[in-house]
Amino acid sequence: MLCTLLGALGSAAQAGDPVTDAMVQAYVPYRQALFQTNAQSQAESGAALTRARTAWAQLTQRFGGQPTLPYERDAGFAQDLKAVDGLYAAAAEQVARGQLPEAHETLEQVRDVLAALRQRNGVIVYSDHMNAYHAAMEHLLTEGKALVGQRDGWAPLAEQVGVLDFLAQRLQSEATAELRADPAFGPALQAVLDSVAQLRTAVRAQQADAALAAIAKVKAPYSKLFLRFG
Repeated sequence: MLCTLLGALGSAAQAGDPVTDAMVQAYVPYRQALFQTNAQSQAESGAALTRARTAWAQLTQRFGGQPTLPYERDAGFAQDLKAVDGLYAAAAEQVARGQLPEAHETLEQVRDVLAALRQRNGVIVYSDHMNAYHAAMEHLLTEGKALVGQRDGWAPLAEQVGVLDFLAQRLQSEATAELRADPAFGPALQAVLDSVAQLRTAVRAQQADAALAAIAKVKAPYSKLFLRFG
């Protein structure tokens, strides 16, 4: 699956059409809602979700009836827009009940729907590279710690770190000129690269304590990069 994802990232066309540009803009409040539900802030989560739903409603009103290229022949386009709206509605209900972890998981599905929609139509945006890194990072966070200390754990852990390192480098090489022009982007990206480099060094040296500490420090810089630029 990961090979398929990497291949798609390498072959898909760059964005630049009106629909994708609108999706990228609507993704900004979505990221804020995702971040706030993960931070367990009910009031801020509700406010961020309201902004995200408003942005999505505007996109749907503009393109729902007649999408432009390359989405104009996608039979599932309207269905996906409706699916995102439904996920937002479900997340809003969960936030209102104080179920923030559940709302966060619901919102994660929005990312998957939009990524699949773009991939189906041969479109790639920077968020797709962020999503690929996120998937590898979550795999590392759930399984990496268990590998540390196992007699045969260093080799598979090194493989996971190698994938994460490759995807981190893609975050750098695939950054658009607009992103590079933002003075906050470089330091935020460098923090991600540094976190992976520290982990790679610890794993190569097979230093268990250092590896565990480095694994614990991987998520924070990614979250900051994602919130602002992902």
